[in-house]
Amino acid sequence: MTASVLQFDPIRLPPECDVLRGEVRAFIEEEIAAGTFDPMDKSEGDRFNRPFAKRVAAKGWIGMTWPKKYGGQERSFLERYVMTEEFRAVSAPTGSFFTADRQSGPTIMKYGQEEVKNEILPAIIAGDCTFCIGMSEPGSGSDLFGATTRATKTDGGYLINGTKIWTSGAHQADYMIGLFRTAPPTKENRREGLTQFVVNMKTPGITINPVINMVGRHEFNEVVFEDAFVADKYVMGTPGQAWKQATSELAYERSGPERFLETFYILTELVRVLGAEPDLRGSEGVGRLVAQLHTLRRMSVSVNGMLAEGLEPTLQGSIVKNLGTLWEQALPARARDLAAFVDPDPTNMASFQRVLEFATTIAPKLTIQGGTTEILNGIIARGLGLR
Repeated sequence: MTASVLQFDPIRLPPECDVLRGEVRAFIEEEIAAGTFDPMDKSEGDRFNRPFAKRVAAKGWIGMTWPKKYGGQERSFLERYVMTEEFRAVSAPTGSFFTADRQSGPTIMKYGQEEVKNEILPAIIAGDCTFCIGMSEPGSGSDLFGATTRATKTDGGYLINGTKIWTSGAHQADYMIGLFRTAPPTKENRREGLTQFVVNMKTPGITINPVINMVGRHEFNEVVFEDAFVADKYVMGTPGQAWKQATSELAYERSGPERFLETFYILTELVRVLGAEPDLRGSEGVGRLVAQLHTLRRMSVSVNGMLAEGLEPTLQGSIVKNLGTLWEQALPARARDLAAFVDPDPTNMASFQRVLEFATTIAPKLTIQGGTTEILNGIIARGLGLR
C-alpha cells in the first residue's frame, strides 16, 4: 500500500528547458555586470528589488505557467523550475515576485473570484504586485488547523481580528493570502471553519511589527489585525473549507528547488577551497554531498512534473521540503569538517568562513518557513498511513 502512495516519477527535463536555461543565464550575467546584485552576497536571495522584478516580467518569466487570458505564457512547470533553479543558484533578488509567482497566483486562479483574478493576476505578471502568506500564528505555529485569528461576517464583507506570525515579507507586500477562522472547529474535524482571503496590506486596522533574525535582517513579521475589513469578493473558495485549499497551496511552497538551494553557495565555496586535487577525505565528502543534492533535485523535478499534470502532490512536496531543510541545515557543519585540514591561508578561507557564518545563523529560519520539521514529519506519517 505504501509503495503505491509514495511515488516519485523519473521525469527528465525536456529540450525547451535547456533553451530557457541558456536565456536565463545570459540575463543573469547581464544583471550582475550591471551591478544589480552581487552573487557573492548570500543575503540577496530574498530581497525585494522591484526594478529587477520588472525586468524579469519583461522576459515573460513571472506567471509563465499561467493562462494567456491573464497575461501568462502557458509554459510548463518544468520550465519555471529551471528559471527558479538558475535564480536561486546565484542568490538573485527574487523576493518581490517569488511568493506571488510560486503560490499566491496559482491559488487565486484556482479559488479566487473572477473579478479578483482580473484585478490581481495581470499585476503580478507585470512585476507590480507582491504577496505574503498569512498562515502561522503565535499560539499554533505550523499547526495551521489551530488558527484562531477570526474573520467575522459584517455588511459587505468580514472584520478580521487576531495575529499572524513569521510572515515573510509582510512589510513590503501589497497583498496577503490569509487563513482565518470563520466558524469554530467541529468535534469530528478540527480542520473545519477556516476560510482563505486575499487581504490588501494597506487596509486600515493592520499593524506590521518586525521580527529581526540573528543576522540582523528583517524578513519575518508579526501582523496584527484589529477590525480590518475585507470585502466579500476577496473570499477564496468555499467558506469554512479552506483547509483543503491551504494544503494544496503548500504543495507549491514546499516542493521547489529553493527548498534545498538556499545554502547551495556553501557547496560551491567548499569545492573552491578544497582545490582541483582534494585529498581522499575531501573527494569522498563532496561526492556524498553532490549525490544527496542530486537526489533532492530529482525528487523536486518529479513533484513539479506532477503539478504540471494537475495533481496535488502534498505528501511528496512535504518530503522534499523536509529532507531539503535537513540537508541545508547540516551543510555548514559538514563543509567545516571537510575543510578542516585545508591550508588556513586567509586569502583562501575568508569568503568560505563568511558564508559558513551566515548560513549557520540563518539555519533556524529554514525550519520555520514552509512548516517545521516536526509538523512535516506528522504530515508525512499520515500520508503513509502510519498515524
